[in-house]
Amino acid sequence: MNVINSQPKTYVTREADKVITKENTSTDTWQAPVYKQTRAVTIDTSVAKANHCLVTTENKEAVAGMEVLRSHLLNHTRTNGWRTVMITSAQPGEGKTLTAINLALTMAREYQQTVVLVDADLRKPSVAQYLGIGPQPGLADYFLGDTPLQDIMLWPGVEKLTMIAGDKAVPNAAEIMGSPKMKELVLELKDRYQDRYALFDLPPLLALADPISFIDHVDCVLLVVEAGQTSSRDIKKAQSLIPDDKLLGLVLNRDTAPRQPY
Repeated sequence: MNVINSQPKTYVTREADKVITKENTSTDTWQAPVYKQTRAVTIDTSVAKANHCLVTTENKEAVAGMEVLRSHLLNHTRTNGWRTVMITSAQPGEGKTLTAINLALTMAREYQQTVVLVDADLRKPSVAQYLGIGPQPGLADYFLGDTPLQDIMLWPGVEKLTMIAGDKAVPNAAEIMGSPKMKELVLELKDRYQDRYALFDLPPLLALADPISFIDHVDCVLLVVEAGQTSSRDIKKAQSLIPDDKLLGLVLNRDTAPRQPY
């Protein structure tokens, strides 16, 4: 595993500005970090709920489904030492962005686990819109405007979750996705904190070259397909574009099959 920052991992507790380093931190004293170098934004709960984002626990069935997905993802990634996950779909409209948002929100509730969600769909960024947090600087500003990383990092008021969620579209996104600077950014987000997962929302595999250019930068890929909509032909074609050793699995979205309550 490549390591950019070999310094001890540092957290600042909420109770005081006491610094806890990796060497003197046990599982009993772990504290969620306070994000002092990120800009605080507020999720519009009404907008997020209307877009089916799990900002509350009212939809118990949906929450349970995301918790199962989180458990499968953590089990497989921890076994392989993976912490960077690309989330995509075969075709547009199959729910990959909503899956990325809800998975990030669910993973942030995991004990001793932090998450950064990156809207890397530079053709149609929509994470900020889904959450109702308004226009924000994002990857387009970082790559084309030389905006510092710390200026595009957002804290949406959810403990252990940070985000990059811009609103600008970029015409030459495929070149940016495959660039050395993008590779460096992925490594920076991965290696700054050893307990952090980085989730990247990418465009559909069969629609654009962007996700194909990006695959080499991440540890693994999660493919979202829509029940009753995504054809088996498209699923097989999308899978063929993902290296076998990087395909984490498929997520069946909008499944309406009846289930017995537990």
